Amino acid sequence: MVNQLNSLPGPDDIYRAVLPNGITVLTRSNFNSPSVVVAGYFDAGALFDTDEKLGLAEYTVAALMRGTKGNTFDEIYNALESVGASLGFNTGVHKSGFNGRSLAEDLPLLFDLLSEALTAPIFPKAEMEKLRAQLLTGLAIRAEDTGDMASMVFDQILFKGHPYSRPEDGYPETIQTIKRTDLVKFHREHYGPRGMVIAIVGAVKPENAVKQVERALGGWQAKGQREVPELPPLKTLKKTVSKHHRIKGKSQSDLVIGTNGPMRRDPEFMPASIGNNILGQFGMMGRIGDVVREKSGLAYYAYSSMNAGIGPGSWEVSAGVSPQNVKKASGLIVDELKRFVQEGISADELADTKANFIGRLPLSLESNGGIANALLNIERHNLGLDYYRRYADLVNEVTAEDVLSAARKFIDPDKLVIAFAGP
Repeated sequence: MVNQLNSLPGPDDIYRAVLPNGITVLTRSNFNSPSVVVAGYFDAGALFDTDEKLGLAEYTVAALMRGTKGNTFDEIYNALESVGASLGFNTGVHKSGFNGRSLAEDLPLLFDLLSEALTAPIFPKAEMEKLRAQLLTGLAIRAEDTGDMASMVFDQILFKGHPYSRPEDGYPETIQTIKRTDLVKFHREHYGPRGMVIAIVGAVKPENAVKQVERALGGWQAKGQREVPELPPLKTLKKTVSKHHRIKGKSQSDLVIGTNGPMRRDPEFMPASIGNNILGQFGMMGRIGDVVREKSGLAYYAYSSMNAGIGPGSWEVSAGVSPQNVKKASGLIVDELKRFVQEGISADELADTKANFIGRLPLSLESNGGIANALLNIERHNLGLDYYRRYADLVNEVTAEDVLSAARKFIDPDKLVIAFAGP
C-alpha cells in the first residue's frame, strides 16, 4: 500500500509555479519514459459565443494551427511529424484546451509551436473556408446520429434558458454566418495568459519545464482579455418532459433519461459518483444494464453517467433500443430510478464499487497523459495537491446513507427529461 501511495501524485512530487503574467504551471517528473506530455486549458470556451455566432469558440480553436505568423499549416505539421510529436486543440463550454506530446529533447520545438498557435494565428482565408466545410460536414453527420441528437435534445430541455443548453459546435446556420474577422476578434478578446494552466509530465526536471513555459509564453501579455461571464441560475424541472426528435430511415432509436446532477465541487459528488457506478456502470452496466439489457433484452446498450464540472451537472441514463421498444425501455429505466431512490444500495454493492474506484485509480495514472489530466483536474476544481493521496479515504468514508441521500437530492422520478431520437 505504501508503494502505491508513493506512486500517486502528491505535494512532494508535484511542482506548481505561477508566472508573472498569470500562467499556472504544474509539473511532475517521470524518467521511466523518454517522452513528455504537455496539456492545458485557457478561458476561451463556448460560454463567450453569442446565439447568432454559436460555434465561434470551436471554430477559432480549430483554426489555431492552420497558419501562424511564423509557419504555414503544412510547415507546422511537417515540423511535428519530423520528430514524431503531436499537438492538438479542443474546446468546451468553459475552457478551451490543448494536448501535446514529444520526446524530451524536442520539448522546445513543441513549446515554440504551441506558443505560435496561441499567440500569433493568422486565420488564412483559404484555410478558414476549408475548415468551415469540415465543420459543416461534422454538423451534417451529427444531424443523422440518433445518439448525438437525443443528447442535444436532452440538454435543450434540462438546461432551458442556460448556456449549457447550447451545443458548442453550433448549428449549420450559425457556422455559415461566421467571418474571418469574427475569428480575429474572438482571438483578440478572449485569448491571453490569465486563467491559463499548463501541466507538463515526463522526462524533464520541474525547473526546466517551467523555464520552457517562461521562454515560450512568459512574455505573453493580452490587453483587454475579457473576464469569464457568470453562469445564470438554473431553472429546475417542475414535471417530466418528454420529446421525440425524428430522424427518418433509422433502424435504432437512442434514448436519454435524466435530471440535474452535482457540480464537481459539491459535497455530494463522491456519494453520487459511487451511486452512479452501481446504477449503471459497474460490471455489465450496473442495475440499468441488468434490467434493460440482460433480463429484458430491450437494449443494444444501456448505462448511466454523471457529468459534473464547474457549473450544474447532469445525471443521465442512455440506451440504444429498437424504435418499437422505446416506451417499454423508458418505463423500465424510470422504474429502476424509483427503486434506486426508494431502496438505496446494498452493503455488497457499496463494497464492490469502493474496491473498483480505489483499484482503478493507479491504472488511470499509469501514463504521462493520465497524470497530466489529473494535475489539470486538481487545479480546475481546487482539490488540493494531496487529492490523489487522500482519494482512497474519501471513497471509503462514503456510506450507503450518503449515496441514498445524494440520489434523493438530485433524482425525482416524477421530474425527468425523456429525450429520444429515431424514426
